[in-house]
Amino acid sequence: MNSNPLVSDPRLCIIGAGRLSTNRIFPYVGAAGAQLVGVCDLDQEKASRNARRFGGTAYSDFGKMLIEQKPDGVIVCVGPRMHALLAIEILRLGYPVYTEKPPAESATEALAVARVAKETGTLCTTAFKKRYNRAYTRAKEWLGKFPPENLLSLSIDYCSGLYENNTPLDTFLLDFGIHVIDLAQFLFGDVASVCAFTRDQRAYGVALRFVNGAVGTLDLNDGRAWDIPTEEVEITVKGGNFMTVHNSSAWRISENQKAVEWREPPTYISQGDSGYETGHLAEIEDFVAALVEKRTTSRSAIYDSYKSVVLHDAIRLSAETGQIVVPMYEQL
Repeated sequence: MNSNPLVSDPRLCIIGAGRLSTNRIFPYVGAAGAQLVGVCDLDQEKASRNARRFGGTAYSDFGKMLIEQKPDGVIVCVGPRMHALLAIEILRLGYPVYTEKPPAESATEALAVARVAKETGTLCTTAFKKRYNRAYTRAKEWLGKFPPENLLSLSIDYCSGLYENNTPLDTFLLDFGIHVIDLAQFLFGDVASVCAFTRDQRAYGVALRFVNGAVGTLDLNDGRAWDIPTEEVEITVKGGNFMTVHNSSAWRISENQKAVEWREPPTYISQGDSGYETGHLAEIEDFVAALVEKRTTSRSAIYDSYKSVVLHDAIRLSAETGQIVVPMYEQL
């Protein structure tokens, strides 16, 4: 367990040196105000490559890395199957942990992580990037102007290119769709009921009723193109108030039936940016700030992430059974 006092530039270790972490996590550690001291991957060459490129010592055994480096926090960027297992082990050792999304493959596993985080009083955060990107940060801020009972509807059209290995774990919904499943609850709150339909686990039509009375729809499929992203979000609030977000970067806000704010980024940025358009840098900054401030929560805390997996599981169950499903959120 790390007993050293935290400093202004926390020392981080990263578990996982694959493509995603190499492109979207490692480059932002320094920019977020942290120091990379350890890199672990079962493939020693990958760990060594990233250590040479980004700093720190390379390991193939994460337990040895934690003992030797005693970091202030640990980032886990491996396959979803290991997120919950590693998070629980690291939390019990006393280290704050940040895992890639989803926090687990099932709500039961995610809840177990959340309970260990509460039991140990240790920060556990999930990298749900859309909670951190510039457009949805603005949307959340804007929605805060209105009482929850004034929210009317949320519509999200979010699609990808073909997921080659989509079964048996329904990779498309858990890996891709989970982004906006989480976003829906981030913006509009807990969901009271779900009705969903699927075409071969590659297309989902989802109807939501939120606890606050608002309604929502999700159009999710993997029948489009990776190089031409589809992400359209429409938010409506009583009284002629509405916001449109295009491609997670451009937005338009109208209030009292009049346009009051709009943003059109000057360049095409969906495949690369400063880290704030996609949210990759912002989420690491939040984790680092939580370490410095000794917080045990974040914008994407594990209990909120657990709720998103509950909603994911409810969508799958509704699509499989053809029944309306009530998401069951357990308390810690």
